[in-house]
Amino acid sequence: MAPLPPLTNENVREELLKYGKENPETVVLLSTSVGEIKLKLYKETPLHRANFIRLANAGYYNGTVFHRVIKGHMVQGGDSREPKRDIGKYGVPTEVNPAFIHVRGALAMARYDDEFNPTKASSPDNFYMVQGSKVSEAELQQVGQKNNINYTPEQRKTYLTKGGVPTLDMKYTVFGEVLEGMDVVDKIARVPVDTHDWPSQEIYITMQVLE
Repeated sequence: MAPLPPLTNENVREELLKYGKENPETVVLLSTSVGEIKLKLYKETPLHRANFIRLANAGYYNGTVFHRVIKGHMVQGGDSREPKRDIGKYGVPTEVNPAFIHVRGALAMARYDDEFNPTKASSPDNFYMVQGSKVSEAELQQVGQKNNINYTPEQRKTYLTKGGVPTLDMKYTVFGEVLEGMDVVDKIARVPVDTHDWPSQEIYITMQVLE
């Protein structure tokens, strides 16, 4: 595995911006025991893109698993039952962007709840892909009013035709999307889980930065 100096909350922004300039890649191949998923990362979320590329390049995700799966909602990866490499105690500063919403196929980072994490900083390593479910006009309107979100006509159309999880919008940073392999996301979502939403069969991950 490549060297991975631990980051801190004090140096994370500076280090990730520096790494991002040196590593401009935006496409990652996520391989699992049930198929492959190709991911596109957004340049508009530079800290999250750099952090994900940094971990993938270092081989950090290889051998981790999908550890939280909620059918009709999302599949979350990046954890393991085994001890993981020390990458430092840090959060990725929030890059919530109203242009990027939780439609089916969105890639985002998990985080601790506001009570423990008032700045909404993202987890350094736990990511999820939205499987989602059907979204009605009434639901979208309710979410928009409750969370003060003004969806564009195009965003509304996407939610109504593709589905997603709008209740997560503006709470978690969406930093990419599934380019290919949503059928694999659906396969992962169908795997039986225990009472903690951990799949009963381990779905291991390897990652390769493509371009």
